[in-house]
Amino acid sequence: MDHSTSDSQLNAGEVDYESESNEVPEPLSVVDDELVPKVGMTFTTLEDAGKFYRNYAKAVGFSTRVRCTNRKGNEIKNQLITCSREGKWKSKISPTEKTNPTAGLNCPARIYIHTLKDVSAWIISKVVLDHSHPCCPSKAEMLKQHRELSMSIRRTIENNEEAGIRPSKTYQSFVAAAGGHRELNFIEKDVRNYITREVRNVSEQEDAKEFGKYLLRMKEKNPNFFFELQLEEDQSIKLAFWADARSRAAFEYFGDVISFDTTYNTNR
Repeated sequence: MDHSTSDSQLNAGEVDYESESNEVPEPLSVVDDELVPKVGMTFTTLEDAGKFYRNYAKAVGFSTRVRCTNRKGNEIKNQLITCSREGKWKSKISPTEKTNPTAGLNCPARIYIHTLKDVSAWIISKVVLDHSHPCCPSKAEMLKQHRELSMSIRRTIENNEEAGIRPSKTYQSFVAAAGGHRELNFIEKDVRNYITREVRNVSEQEDAKEFGKYLLRMKEKNPNFFFELQLEEDQSIKLAFWADARSRAAFEYFGDVISFDTTYNTNR
C-alpha cells in the first residue's frame, strides 16, 4: 500500500498543551480505516511515513515524536516513532505554575519503519495502537504538533506586522472573528513565532550572533563594561550577563541586584 504525500518535515512531537485528563478515550473504530497504520504499509519516503502517522495521531487525539533513528554512514536505515507520552518523565514545572502539566506515561503506542533497499521505499514493520492514557480527538488541534496557521492567516499576520499592529492585537482580531479562543487551532504564541521566524526572518542563532556583537561594541566603548555570554551547541543563547560601568559603581555603593526571570510569562 503506497501513500504519497507532499513534502513535510518530521516533527519531534513536542507535548505542550497535552494535559492530564480523566476523559475516556474514543474507540479507535471511529477513525477512518485508511488512516490507521498497519504492518506492511509502504511509503515513497520516510517523510511520507512520518506525516501519515501524524495524521493518524491527530485523528485519534495524541501527538508523536521520533524516538530513535538508526543510520549506516549518512543513510537512515530505520526509525521508531512513538506517542509523545512514551517513557518515564515528569515536567519539572509545578502544576501551580503551569496550567497544562505534562508527563511521560510509558505509553506503548508506536510504529517502526525501515527501508526497503531493493525498491527504494519504506515499510512499517511494527505497529502498536494501544495507549496508556486517554486520547481526545476534539482537542488534538491544540497539541503543539498539530497547530498550524493557514495561508490566509499568515497573510493577515504579515499585513498587520507591516502596518505596525502588535501581535497581541492581531491575535485578538482572529479570536473575535472566530467567535472565541476555542474556535481557533492556534494560540498567540504561534502568531508571535511566525512573525519572528518568518516575517522578520530572525533565527535564534542570528539573535545570539547579533547580541554578541552588541556586547563587544559596548566593551570597546567602555573597558569597564563587563559581560559573559555562553552559547548552546546549536549556537542559541544559554547564559548572558552584563554590567556597565555605572551599574558596577552602584553595586559597590548599594550592593543590590535585581534579577529577571525570563520564563515567567511562559510558565504562566
